[in-house]
Amino acid sequence: MSALPQPRFSPADYLAWEVDQPVKHEYVCGEVFAMAGASDAHVTVSLNVAGALRDHLRGTGCRTYIADMKLKAADNAYFYPDVFVTCSAADAKRSDIKEEAVLVVEVLSPSTAAYDRGVKFAYYRGMASLQEYVLIDPERVSVDVFRRGADGLWVLHPFGPGDTVELASVGLRLPMQRVYEDITDAEGAPLVMGSGAG
Repeated sequence: MSALPQPRFSPADYLAWEVDQPVKHEYVCGEVFAMAGASDAHVTVSLNVAGALRDHLRGTGCRTYIADMKLKAADNAYFYPDVFVTCSAADAKRSDIKEEAVLVVEVLSPSTAAYDRGVKFAYYRGMASLQEYVLIDPERVSVDVFRRGADGLWVLHPFGPGDTVELASVGLRLPMQRVYEDITDAEGAPLVMGSGAG
């Protein structure tokens, strides 16, 4: 993503302006950032995780959203997470912006990894509702789950090959085979063995 060379927006101006734009834009402190297209692996991992969350949360009152739904992280920050979950009754009534996510998932790419780990995480940590922030590398088997403890501190829980990812915020155990289903390496072999088995 890249900042657009234009005057700084107020949050209200950004929200009004973006409605008419052909592509989505994130917003941080007056600047807007156009959202770039994603790789096949990035999209597939996002769908795998979103599908697992939706199946798991069906009938609970919690909702899973993908990249087209805007999330307000602060008064001066609006993002389009790859996947997020909200269990808020207030969010259920909001049609185009959600504000009380309990879980946010970002799938990394070379151009956004530093931004996702830095600026975005700083804003997400300020959300009182957020319990977990998950970063997934679509090119290698690596999932970092940052979880807010009872003391308010964020602790990293890393998962790698052979692990089952623990998403405590929604009570889901997610095998790596599910996260990386249909993802292959440069030679066309499954990135996680057994990933084709449902």
